Amino acid sequence: MEHYVDAWKRALAAELNNLAESKGLAGLTFSEQEIIAEKPPKPELGDIGFPMFVYSKKLRMAPQQIALELSARNTSGTAPVALKDWPGEMKATGPYVNIFLDRLNAVRNLLDRAQRAEWGSSDAFNGQKIMIEFSCPNTNKPLHLGHLRNNVLGESLSRIMKAAGAEVKKVNLINDRGIHICKSMLAYLAYGEGRTPENEGLKSDHFVGKYYVLFNKLKEEDPKAEEKAQVLLQKWEAGDPEVVALWKKMNDWAVNGILATYARQRVSFDEFHFEHETYTLGKKEVLEGLKRGIFFYGEDGAIWIDLEDLGLGKKVLLRKDGTSIYITQDIGTAIMRYETWPFDELVYVVASEQQYHFKVLFEVLKRLGYSWAERLYHLSYGLVNLPSGRMKTREGTVVDADDLIDELAKLAAKEIAEKGRAEAVGDLGAVSEEIALGALHYFLLQVSPIKDMLYNPEQSLSFTGDTGPYIQYMGARASSILRKYEAGEGNASLGSVSPTFLKGDADWMLARMLLELSATIEQAAKNKDPSMLAGYAHVLSSEFSAWYRDNPVLNNEDPNVSATRLEMVRIVKKSLQKVSELLCLPFLEAM
Repeated sequence: MEHYVDAWKRALAAELNNLAESKGLAGLTFSEQEIIAEKPPKPELGDIGFPMFVYSKKLRMAPQQIALELSARNTSGTAPVALKDWPGEMKATGPYVNIFLDRLNAVRNLLDRAQRAEWGSSDAFNGQKIMIEFSCPNTNKPLHLGHLRNNVLGESLSRIMKAAGAEVKKVNLINDRGIHICKSMLAYLAYGEGRTPENEGLKSDHFVGKYYVLFNKLKEEDPKAEEKAQVLLQKWEAGDPEVVALWKKMNDWAVNGILATYARQRVSFDEFHFEHETYTLGKKEVLEGLKRGIFFYGEDGAIWIDLEDLGLGKKVLLRKDGTSIYITQDIGTAIMRYETWPFDELVYVVASEQQYHFKVLFEVLKRLGYSWAERLYHLSYGLVNLPSGRMKTREGTVVDADDLIDELAKLAAKEIAEKGRAEAVGDLGAVSEEIALGALHYFLLQVSPIKDMLYNPEQSLSFTGDTGPYIQYMGARASSILRKYEAGEGNASLGSVSPTFLKGDADWMLARMLLELSATIEQAAKNKDPSMLAGYAHVLSSEFSAWYRDNPVLNNEDPNVSATRLEMVRIVKKSLQKVSELLCLPFLEAM
């Protein structure tokens, strides 16, 4: 069953076409895709608003006149408003055509749909294979706050795309080679003295990151440190046994630590790709492109591509000493991925700082003759800053991911204790961790990906307002009401469930919000924007809060009203569970 807005868009397009024909405007047609729908600002203005401004010029009529004529056709019974699934009434309000849905029918639809297994899903992407690359850490440091935004954005988008019908493959390219890795190795050779994470009592990725920061100290002591790191890279690419052995040891430390953080953040991947496995394929492609005249040797001996015609300048693809750079292995990795899993779209979740990189990468692949390069998409997201300013790994000023989650969990435990809820929640440590993740993930997803953001830990943990813990609390409230019913409280068991018992405006506002779930998931998928779903989660939570406060559920004097409202609580809980899953917010039965 299609969404009510889509059904009415189709009906309005048909009516506009009928109006154009009646005015003698031969050949003028309107498609469903052209129709703009809005949500009226007040309930008394209806459930859908269609502005007529955009059709005025084509129809050679004032917007108000268009609205009046369409509503008149409705009144006369000639308009196709008796929609099978979503009947309603058209009314002219100034330059708008407003739709007032048949509430009884709409609530009946809700009660029926919410029982189905596909509740909270869409078929918009059925049959499409979507690969999503995200995280892609370097193996010279632990994950930090910026990685956490990347991780949850990629994980949430993957879940949303799957809910919209796509076959999704989550991939992670581990950046386990390159000059940055060699800098950590060089610092370890200088200062490590055979130490291990175990004998220093450090998480293994933190241990490696310590030496990346120490490279700054090494540079101060040895002016040739940068040059030595480059020599180390050349030895690695040449397969020097000692260099490769050290590289493997330090990479294992880093990767094992990073995997532990993924597990804690509830992020997972279907495949891990490693740069050391794909960079040679990238080099081969660059050399082949050189032979075909797509690339050229620069005066410095490096291999370049000229993209001046696109305003992208010239870009190095392979250094003069034959060593590869990021784009070299990205070329090879993209080719390998399509050959092993022919995707309909490959989405790269990477910070906005790399916009130029991906413009060049996509164009390189197009010029190499790969038609599927048209299906590559860079989901660019903004930086996460702190009140103290931008983070810098080399200076050791980053907010470490593990430390941040630890701190949030401590703050959550303190908040629960101060509210006197420690005994009610059960395992305080486990629940505090769940609240910490809910706070963190929601805060990182609630704004559009492209925007930079300022992270405020205390604000993210608030149990009221536009926060993850607030949404978790509303889920716990719905669960509590259902538990009380199961324990025998109230008279709902004596009544029957029917849409006829939901008559008030508050009932309708909540029902209409619940009906928006599938459409919101679909829009979030189409726009690759989890913030749309985060906004929905907050509004649904707010509507539910106001509704159960002012409308008795378990103890209404009419048991039929109690039974029907209790069913609404079940649907709210089911819906909040769904959006929480898609937004990577742990759902809590008690809080």
